[in-house]
Amino acid sequence: MVKVTFIEQDGTRREIEAKEGDPLMYSAKDAGIAGIIAECGGSAMCATCHCYLLEAPNGPLPEMEPAEEDTIEFTANAPTERSRLTCQIVVDARCEDAVFEVATGR
Repeated sequence: MVKVTFIEQDGTRREIEAKEGDPLMYSAKDAGIAGIIAECGGSAMCATCHCYLLEAPNGPLPEMEPAEEDTIEFTANAPTERSRLTCQIVVDARCEDAVFEVATGR
């Protein structure tokens, strides 16, 4: 398991354990992270798992694929260079101690 921190919309910091090999969205949703809605179930179509990557102390996370970039480009939640869809981040050792701020509903 990999420890990841989410900052929810109200500022609450929640550390969760994420299962290696699974999309980060699954662990966030299972842990009840407020704002991770995951309407499309992980197909990079809805951006209801949009977060901002604030810290990645164990190296850069895998680069975005075109589908993730396209979805983020059209999200209503102020996309930035730190934007990621948690459904598209497969948990591995690089995610250990990463910090994400939930963007949904901004």
